[in-house]
Amino acid sequence: MSIFNILNDQILKMQWLSDITKLFVEKVLNLPVQSKIGGAIHFFIYDTVKIFILLSVLIFLMSYIQSYFPPERTRKILGKFKGIAGNIMGALLGTITPFCSCSSIPIFIGFTSAGLPLGVTFSFLISSPLVDIASFLVLLTFFGVKIAIAYVVVGIILAVVAGIIIEKLNLEDQIQDYVRKIGSPNLEAEELTKRARAIYAVGEVKSIAKKVWIYILIGVGIGAAIHNFIPQEVIDNVVGSNNPFAVILATLVGIPMYADIFGTIPIAEALFAKNVGIGTVLAFMMAVTALSLPSMVMISRVVKPKLLTIFISIVIVGIIFIGYLFNIFSYLLI
Repeated sequence: MSIFNILNDQILKMQWLSDITKLFVEKVLNLPVQSKIGGAIHFFIYDTVKIFILLSVLIFLMSYIQSYFPPERTRKILGKFKGIAGNIMGALLGTITPFCSCSSIPIFIGFTSAGLPLGVTFSFLISSPLVDIASFLVLLTFFGVKIAIAYVVVGIILAVVAGIIIEKLNLEDQIQDYVRKIGSPNLEAEELTKRARAIYAVGEVKSIAKKVWIYILIGVGIGAAIHNFIPQEVIDNVVGSNNPFAVILATLVGIPMYADIFGTIPIAEALFAKNVGIGTVLAFMMAVTALSLPSMVMISRVVKPKLLTIFISIVIVGIIFIGYLFNIFSYLLI
C-alpha cells in the first residue's frame, strides 16, 4: 500500500513538482506559500505545468489508440448495432475520440450522413467530449479513484439515456437537409505502421495544445483566484451546501464557457478545496465539456431548432440530476 501511495503521489499527483514549485516561490520569489499571493502563484505554476504534462502524455496515448479507430472504421462498427446496444456502443466509442466537443461534430455529421441511427450518433456526440480515458486519469490524479470511476460511469449512462430518448422521439426530420445529401464514401481505413501512429499522435498533441493552451491558463488563473482570494463564506453562499440551487447554478455557469477536461480541472480543484459539493463540481465540469456555447453553435448548423432544444434540455436535466445525486451520496465517494 505504501508503494502504491508513493506512486500515486509522485507520478499521478506529481508531488515532486509541487515541492519544486514551493521552493521556487519561497526561495526565488521570497514569498511564503501560506500567503495569498504566494499561494496563488504556487497554484498557478504547479497546476499549469502539471496539466500540460498530463495533456501531452494523455493526448499522445489517446491519439495513438484513436489511430486504430478512424471515422470510417468507427462508422462500420456502429452500423452493426441497433437499439440500446447501438447507443451503448456509440457512447463507448465516443470515449476514444478527441477531447474538444467541437472536434467531434464533423464526425457526427459523417455518421448522420451515412444513415446511422440518430440516437446512436447523439450518444457518441455526448460521450466524446464528456468521458474518455484521459478524463478518467485526470480525475484520478486530482480527485481520487472513486470520483473518477463514478464520473466516467454516469457520463456514459447520460450519453446512452439521452441517445435513447432522442431515438424514441423520431426526430430524423430535424437534421438539416444538406447533411443527409452529403453521403459517406465507403473507404477502407488505412493501416498505419507504429512509427506513423506515433507521428500522428505527436501531431495531435501539438494541434490540441495550440487550441487549448489559452483556456488552460484562464482556467488555472480562475482556480488560483478562487483558491486564494475568494472568502470561504462567499463560496458557501453561492455554490456551497447553503444554496439549494448550487448544482443548477454551476450547470448554467458552465454552459457559456469553452474548455475541455484540462481547462475545467483547475477551477474544479479550487472549488473542491473550498468544500463545494462534489456533485456541484462535476455538474460544472460536465456542462462545460458537453454543452459549451461554441459547440452548440456548430450543432445548430447541423440540426434544426427543435432537435437542438431537445438535446440541450435532456443533457441539462441529466447533468443537474447527476449533480444532486452525487451531492446526496458524496459520503460514499470522499
